[in-house]
Amino acid sequence: MTVPGPTPGTPQIPGRPQPGVGGRATARALCVLAPNPSPMTLDGTNTWIVAEPDSPLAVVIDPGPLDEEHLARVIATAEQHGKRVALTLLTHGHPDHAEGAARFAELTRTPVRALDPALRLGDEGLAAGDAVTTGGLELRVIPTPGHTADSLTFHLPADRAVLTGDTVLGRGTTVVAHPDGRLGDYLDSLRRLHGLTVDADVNTVLPGHGPVLDDARGAVEFYLAHRAHRLAQVETAVESGLRTVPDVVAHVYADVDRSLWPAAELSVRAQLDYLREHGLIELS
Repeated sequence: MTVPGPTPGTPQIPGRPQPGVGGRATARALCVLAPNPSPMTLDGTNTWIVAEPDSPLAVVIDPGPLDEEHLARVIATAEQHGKRVALTLLTHGHPDHAEGAARFAELTRTPVRALDPALRLGDEGLAAGDAVTTGGLELRVIPTPGHTADSLTFHLPADRAVLTGDTVLGRGTTVVAHPDGRLGDYLDSLRRLHGLTVDADVNTVLPGHGPVLDDARGAVEFYLAHRAHRLAQVETAVESGLRTVPDVVAHVYADVDRSLWPAAELSVRAQLDYLREHGLIELS
Protein backbone atom coordinates (compact mmCIF):
# COMPACT_ATOMS: atom_id res chain seq x y z
CA MET A 1 0.00 0.00 0.00
CA THR A 2 1.60 3.23 -1.13
CA VAL A 3 1.17 6.95 -1.38
CA PRO A 4 3.22 7.93 -4.45
CA GLY A 5 4.64 11.41 -4.63
CA PRO A 6 7.19 12.62 -2.09
CA THR A 7 6.97 16.06 -0.59
CA PRO A 8 7.69 18.74 -3.21
CA GLY A 9 11.25 19.97 -3.03
CA THR A 10 12.54 16.60 -1.77
CA PRO A 11 14.52 14.67 -4.43
CA GLN A 12 13.09 11.42 -5.72
CA ILE A 13 14.77 8.24 -4.54
CA PRO A 14 17.30 7.17 -7.18
CA GLY A 15 16.31 3.85 -8.76
CA ARG A 16 16.90 1.72 -11.79
CA PRO A 17 14.26 0.49 -14.27
CA GLN A 18 11.68 -2.01 -13.04
CA PRO A 19 13.11 -5.51 -13.60
CA GLY A 20 9.80 -6.86 -14.87
CA VAL A 21 8.86 -10.46 -15.50
CA GLY A 22 11.86 -12.71 -14.95
CA GLY A 23 14.12 -9.69 -14.49
CA ARG A 24 17.32 -10.28 -12.55
CA ALA A 25 17.99 -7.71 -9.87
CA THR A 26 20.99 -9.27 -8.09
CA ALA A 27 23.00 -12.46 -8.41
CA ARG A 28 20.39 -14.24 -6.27
CA ALA A 29 17.14 -12.36 -6.82
CA LEU A 30 14.68 -12.35 -9.72
CA CYS A 31 11.53 -10.24 -9.91
CA VAL A 32 8.22 -11.33 -11.41
CA LEU A 33 5.86 -8.37 -11.61
CA ALA A 34 2.24 -9.11 -10.70
CA PRO A 35 -0.46 -7.73 -13.04
CA ASN A 36 -2.09 -5.54 -10.39
CA PRO A 37 -0.94 -1.97 -11.13
CA SER A 38 -2.82 0.83 -9.40
CA PRO A 39 -2.15 4.14 -7.66
CA MET A 40 -1.74 2.13 -4.44
CA THR A 41 0.47 -0.67 -5.84
CA LEU A 42 2.49 1.38 -8.37
CA ASP A 43 3.53 -0.91 -11.27
CA GLY A 44 2.21 -3.94 -9.38
CA THR A 45 3.50 -6.23 -6.66
CA ASN A 46 7.08 -7.45 -6.97
CA THR A 47 7.19 -11.21 -6.37
CA TRP A 48 10.77 -12.22 -5.62
CA ILE A 49 12.44 -15.52 -6.49
CA VAL A 50 15.63 -15.85 -4.43
CA ALA A 51 18.18 -18.65 -4.72
CA GLU A 52 21.86 -19.46 -4.69
CA PRO A 53 23.15 -19.49 -8.29
CA ASP A 54 24.25 -23.13 -8.15
CA SER A 55 21.30 -24.45 -6.13
CA PRO A 56 18.22 -26.18 -7.57
CA LEU A 57 16.05 -24.77 -4.75
CA ALA A 58 14.45 -21.34 -4.57
CA VAL A 59 12.54 -19.25 -2.03
CA VAL A 60 9.62 -17.11 -3.21
CA ILE A 61 8.84 -13.94 -1.27
CA ASP A 62 5.33 -12.47 -1.58
CA PRO A 63 3.47 -14.53 -4.20
CA GLY A 64 1.15 -11.56 -4.60
CA PRO A 65 -2.56 -11.48 -5.44
CA LEU A 66 -4.68 -14.53 -6.15
CA ASP A 67 -4.07 -14.52 -9.89
CA GLU A 68 -3.61 -17.96 -11.45
CA GLU A 69 -1.61 -16.68 -14.42
CA HIS A 70 0.78 -14.75 -12.20
CA LEU A 71 1.33 -17.67 -9.83
CA ALA A 72 1.97 -19.99 -12.78
CA ARG A 73 4.38 -17.44 -14.26
CA VAL A 74 6.35 -17.33 -10.99
CA ILE A 75 6.72 -21.11 -11.01
CA ALA A 76 7.65 -21.15 -14.71
CA THR A 77 10.22 -18.39 -14.21
CA ALA A 78 11.88 -20.35 -11.43
CA GLU A 79 11.94 -23.46 -13.61
CA GLN A 80 13.40 -21.54 -16.54
CA HIS A 81 16.31 -20.69 -14.27
CA GLY A 82 16.72 -24.30 -13.15
CA LYS A 83 15.02 -23.82 -9.78
CA ARG A 84 12.25 -25.57 -7.89
CA VAL A 85 10.29 -23.51 -5.38
CA ALA A 86 10.92 -25.01 -1.94
CA LEU A 87 9.60 -22.32 0.42
CA THR A 88 7.27 -19.33 0.43
CA LEU A 89 7.81 -16.30 2.70
CA LEU A 90 5.59 -13.29 3.35
CA THR A 91 6.75 -9.78 4.23
CA HIS A 92 3.26 -8.99 5.60
CA GLY A 93 -0.37 -9.92 5.19
CA HIS A 94 -1.84 -7.30 2.86
CA PRO A 95 -3.72 -9.01 0.00
CA ASP A 96 -1.55 -7.59 -2.78
CA HIS A 97 1.35 -9.52 -1.23
CA ALA A 98 -0.26 -12.51 0.45
CA GLU A 99 -3.66 -13.28 -1.06
CA GLY A 100 -2.19 -15.83 -3.48
CA ALA A 101 -0.01 -17.56 -0.89
CA ALA A 102 -2.36 -20.45 -0.05
CA ARG A 103 -2.95 -21.28 -3.71
CA PHE A 104 0.76 -20.90 -4.47
CA ALA A 105 1.57 -23.30 -1.62
CA GLU A 106 -0.90 -25.76 -3.12
CA LEU A 107 0.67 -25.47 -6.57
CA THR A 108 4.24 -25.82 -5.30
CA ARG A 109 3.56 -28.06 -2.28
CA THR A 110 5.60 -25.72 -0.12
CA PRO A 111 5.07 -24.33 3.38
CA VAL A 112 4.31 -20.65 3.88
CA ARG A 113 6.22 -18.88 6.65
CA ALA A 114 5.10 -15.51 8.04
CA LEU A 115 5.11 -13.56 11.27
CA ASP A 116 1.31 -13.70 11.57
CA PRO A 117 0.21 -17.24 12.54
CA ALA A 118 -3.00 -16.77 10.53
CA LEU A 119 -0.94 -16.59 7.32
CA ARG A 120 1.26 -19.63 7.95
CA LEU A 121 0.88 -22.97 6.22
CA GLY A 122 3.06 -25.50 8.01
CA ASP A 123 4.60 -25.77 11.43
CA GLU A 124 7.16 -22.96 11.27
CA GLY A 125 6.61 -19.24 11.51
CA LEU A 126 9.08 -16.39 11.41
CA ALA A 127 10.53 -14.38 14.27
CA ALA A 128 13.24 -11.80 14.92
CA GLY A 129 16.70 -13.27 14.58
CA ASP A 130 15.61 -16.27 12.49
CA ALA A 131 17.82 -17.28 9.60
CA VAL A 132 16.08 -19.00 6.71
CA THR A 133 18.44 -21.40 4.95
CA THR A 134 17.22 -23.17 1.83
CA GLY A 135 19.53 -24.67 -0.75
CA GLY A 136 22.51 -22.87 0.78
CA LEU A 137 20.72 -19.51 0.64
CA GLU A 138 20.72 -17.39 3.80
CA LEU A 139 17.96 -14.90 4.54
CA ARG A 140 17.94 -13.13 7.92
CA VAL A 141 14.59 -12.11 9.37
CA ILE A 142 14.44 -8.45 10.44
CA PRO A 143 11.25 -7.22 12.16
CA THR A 144 10.21 -3.92 10.58
CA PRO A 145 6.74 -3.12 11.95
CA GLY A 146 5.10 0.20 11.21
CA HIS A 147 3.46 -0.13 7.81
CA THR A 148 1.68 -3.06 9.48
CA ALA A 149 2.31 -4.76 12.80
CA ASP A 150 3.46 -7.94 11.03
CA SER A 151 5.85 -6.34 8.52
CA LEU A 152 9.18 -8.10 8.03
CA THR A 153 12.31 -7.39 5.99
CA PHE A 154 14.56 -10.16 4.70
CA HIS A 155 18.28 -9.43 4.72
CA LEU A 156 20.20 -11.18 1.92
CA PRO A 157 23.81 -10.81 3.11
CA ALA A 158 25.43 -12.44 0.09
CA ASP A 159 24.00 -9.74 -2.19
CA ARG A 160 24.24 -6.94 0.40
CA ALA A 161 20.51 -6.46 -0.15
CA VAL A 162 17.25 -6.21 1.80
CA LEU A 163 13.81 -7.29 0.63
CA THR A 164 11.61 -4.71 2.30
CA GLY A 165 8.03 -5.44 1.27
CA ASP A 166 6.17 -2.16 1.79
CA THR A 167 8.51 -0.75 4.44
CA VAL A 168 10.68 0.92 1.79
CA LEU A 169 9.38 1.24 -1.77
CA GLY A 170 11.14 1.85 -5.05
CA ARG A 171 9.12 5.00 -5.68
CA GLY A 172 7.15 7.32 -3.44
CA THR A 173 6.50 6.67 0.23
CA THR A 174 4.47 4.09 2.12
CA VAL A 175 1.33 4.32 4.23
CA VAL A 176 1.50 3.77 7.97
CA ALA A 177 -1.70 1.72 7.99
CA HIS A 178 -3.36 2.94 11.20
CA PRO A 179 -4.44 1.46 13.57
CA ASP A 180 -2.44 -1.71 12.81
CA GLY A 181 0.53 0.35 11.69
CA ARG A 182 2.18 2.72 14.18
CA LEU A 183 4.47 5.61 13.33
CA GLY A 184 6.80 5.10 16.31
CA ASP A 185 7.34 1.49 15.26
CA TYR A 186 7.88 2.59 11.67
CA LEU A 187 10.54 5.14 12.58
CA ASP A 188 12.31 2.51 14.70
CA SER A 189 12.20 0.13 11.74
CA LEU A 190 13.71 2.70 9.40
CA ARG A 191 16.51 3.30 11.91
CA ARG A 192 17.05 -0.46 12.12
CA LEU A 193 17.39 -0.63 8.34
CA HIS A 194 19.73 2.35 8.37
CA GLY A 195 21.90 0.43 10.83
CA LEU A 196 22.11 -2.43 8.33
CA THR A 197 23.35 -0.07 5.64
CA VAL A 198 26.13 1.03 8.00
CA ASP A 199 26.99 -2.13 9.94
CA ALA A 200 26.25 -4.81 7.32
CA ASP A 201 27.12 -2.73 4.25
CA VAL A 202 23.67 -3.23 2.72
CA ASN A 203 23.49 -1.21 -0.49
CA THR A 204 20.49 -2.57 -2.44
CA VAL A 205 16.76 -2.38 -1.69
CA LEU A 206 14.53 -4.98 -3.35
CA PRO A 207 11.12 -3.43 -2.63
CA GLY A 208 7.61 -4.83 -2.70
CA HIS A 209 6.60 -2.21 -5.30
CA GLY A 210 8.58 -0.07 -7.72
CA PRO A 211 12.14 -0.25 -9.02
CA VAL A 212 15.22 -1.63 -7.33
CA LEU A 213 17.19 0.96 -5.36
CA ASP A 214 20.99 0.92 -5.53
CA ASP A 215 21.56 3.36 -2.68
CA ALA A 216 19.95 1.74 0.35
CA ARG A 217 21.37 4.23 2.83
CA GLY A 218 20.20 7.18 0.77
CA ALA A 219 16.74 5.64 0.41
CA VAL A 220 16.32 5.10 4.15
CA GLU A 221 17.64 8.57 4.94
CA PHE A 222 15.14 9.98 2.42
CA TYR A 223 12.34 8.12 4.20
CA LEU A 224 13.40 9.37 7.63
CA ALA A 225 13.62 12.95 6.38
CA HIS A 226 10.27 12.68 4.61
CA ARG A 227 8.58 11.34 7.75
CA ALA A 228 10.05 14.10 9.89
CA HIS A 229 8.84 16.69 7.37
CA ARG A 230 5.31 15.28 7.21
CA LEU A 231 5.14 15.00 11.00
CA ALA A 232 6.14 18.64 11.36
CA GLN A 233 3.49 19.60 8.82
CA VAL A 234 0.79 17.73 10.74
CA GLU A 235 1.89 19.31 14.04
CA THR A 236 1.80 22.78 12.48
CA ALA A 237 -1.63 22.10 10.95
CA VAL A 238 -3.05 21.18 14.35
CA GLU A 239 -1.42 24.17 16.02
CA SER A 240 -3.00 26.42 13.37
CA GLY A 241 -6.45 25.28 14.44
CA LEU A 242 -7.28 22.34 12.17
CA ARG A 243 -9.15 19.79 14.26
CA THR A 244 -10.41 17.00 11.99
CA VAL A 245 -8.42 14.35 10.17
CA PRO A 246 -9.92 15.26 6.74
CA ASP A 247 -8.97 18.92 7.28
CA VAL A 248 -5.39 17.96 8.19
CA VAL A 249 -5.15 15.67 5.15
CA ALA A 250 -6.46 18.40 2.81
CA HIS A 251 -3.85 20.81 4.19
CA VAL A 252 -0.82 18.52 4.46
CA TYR A 253 -1.43 16.31 1.41
CA ALA A 254 -2.63 19.03 -0.94
CA ASP A 255 0.19 17.97 -3.32
CA VAL A 256 -1.09 14.36 -3.49
CA ASP A 257 -3.83 13.15 -5.85
CA ARG A 258 -7.20 13.24 -4.06
CA SER A 259 -7.82 9.58 -4.92
CA LEU A 260 -5.06 8.77 -2.43
CA TRP A 261 -6.42 10.89 0.42
CA PRO A 262 -8.20 7.92 2.07
CA ALA A 263 -4.82 6.23 2.40
CA ALA A 264 -3.26 9.50 3.55
CA GLU A 265 -5.89 9.62 6.31
CA LEU A 266 -4.41 6.41 7.74
CA SER A 267 -0.97 7.99 7.93
CA VAL A 268 -2.36 11.20 9.44
CA ARG A 269 -4.16 9.21 12.14
CA ALA A 270 -0.88 7.43 12.89
CA GLN A 271 0.95 10.78 13.00
CA LEU A 272 -1.64 12.29 15.35
CA ASP A 273 -1.36 9.27 17.65
CA TYR A 274 2.42 9.68 17.67
CA LEU A 275 2.20 13.39 18.48
CA ARG A 276 -0.30 12.76 21.29
CA GLU A 277 1.79 9.93 22.75
CA HIS A 278 4.82 12.21 22.87
CA GLY A 279 2.87 15.10 24.42
CA LEU A 280 3.39 17.35 21.40
CA ILE A 281 -0.29 18.08 20.77
CA GLU A 282 -3.55 17.95 22.67
CA LEU A 283 -6.31 16.74 20.38
CA SER A 284 -9.19 14.39 21.16
